[in-house]
Amino acid sequence: MKALQIVKYGEIKDSLAFNEVSKPMVHANDVLIEVKAAAINPIDKLIVLGYLKDMLPIPLPSTLAYDVSGIVVEKGSGVSNFEIGDLVYSRVPQEQMGSIAEFVAVTSAAVSKKPGNITFEEAAGLPLAGLTALQSLEYAGIKANDKVLIHAGSGGVGSFAIQYAKAKGAYVYTTTSTDNVKWVKELGADRVIDYKTEDYKKIVKDADIVFDTLGNNYTLEAFGVIKKGGKVVSVVGPLDEESAKMFGMADYKLPEELTKLVKDREATYKYIFMQPNGAHLGEIKSLIEDDKIKPIIDKVYPFSESVEAFTHLASGRAKGKIVIKIA
Repeated sequence: MKALQIVKYGEIKDSLAFNEVSKPMVHANDVLIEVKAAAINPIDKLIVLGYLKDMLPIPLPSTLAYDVSGIVVEKGSGVSNFEIGDLVYSRVPQEQMGSIAEFVAVTSAAVSKKPGNITFEEAAGLPLAGLTALQSLEYAGIKANDKVLIHAGSGGVGSFAIQYAKAKGAYVYTTTSTDNVKWVKELGADRVIDYKTEDYKKIVKDADIVFDTLGNNYTLEAFGVIKKGGKVVSVVGPLDEESAKMFGMADYKLPEELTKLVKDREATYKYIFMQPNGAHLGEIKSLIEDDKIKPIIDKVYPFSESVEAFTHLASGRAKGKIVIKIA
């Protein structure tokens, strides 16, 4: 079968190639998906550039990407929740990475039936961003009338998180650039802050939750806009001690400055490492089918232009998700 692979670390155009590879083996708890569409995310770009080679070592060459939608064409002996012909979507686990291919094998626990009212391309753009937003906001205990700040509202994760928070009945602040203000308002955000002309720190006060998708100073600044006892969840900030232990870093300590901020605000800080989860994708399926959330696609590329899709991803200018149509 044909697959897009990373053959070495470095510049995108030099590091990616189409190769003929063996169809994946299907183990007892796996389903084999004939891929209709795959989506790419910032993590895929970081893998190609070599920034994650210590944290996520992979053999070279390796087939790329994690987000997928398609049709079940084979299943293992232990799979009872899917049938041949089911239309599905998934965020593929790390050890099964490789959705930019004609077929991918995925553990059935990470798979859900696809929302019935959207296309394969739209479905492929949902898993990583949707699971990241859902797991982050649910960890923070989001509920009706919470005040939530979501950074980078026009990105894949941010645009989903806005809609998810609104579906939960929260009041949503979000940040974006001037060009995207109108578009982000249409996603349902209550107060869209143009970071080029406004200082969000003067606008957001006593937030219940800050969803940090930017890191660096934004992680620290979150404690200036949450209420006492508020919660900061981050997908890019420093690890918390529990997460560090999960990565085998037994002696890790939260940075001193962050520790002080957490204590002063009597706050909670958590680094969220998204986990593939078919049941959570089932929740997202229901929200999509109830028109509570709409998939946001920036551009769909044909399989043959997968390298161009990565170049577009690297530009950082996408509004919503970049999808590759495989078949």
